[in-house]
Amino acid sequence: MLMQDDRLCVDSSDGSRTREYRIGSGSIQVRTLISDGAKSVWRTLTSDDLSSHVKRNTVVAQWLERRLGWRRLLLACVGEECSSESRSGRCEAA
Repeated sequence: MLMQDDRLCVDSSDGSRTREYRIGSGSIQVRTLISDGAKSVWRTLTSDDLSSHVKRNTVVAQWLERRLGWRRLLLACVGEECSSESRSGRCEAA
């Protein structure tokens, strides 16, 4: 697993392809790294994809919670966005 500020690279223990996740442009995206070093197209994760990660408490969910905070992650799981943050840093739903 390789982690940068806005990217996470996850190697699979079962030998399947490595996935790279990123946060940017108001969305969470994933792409598959192909064995010859080529990279596939970025795909935006759906709220169902995110919910699945959270339910299984995956490394991706843990990384997203650290990067976004649990409120923003929860809102992303139900398909809502954070419209603003209060002075205390709390996310306020749109």
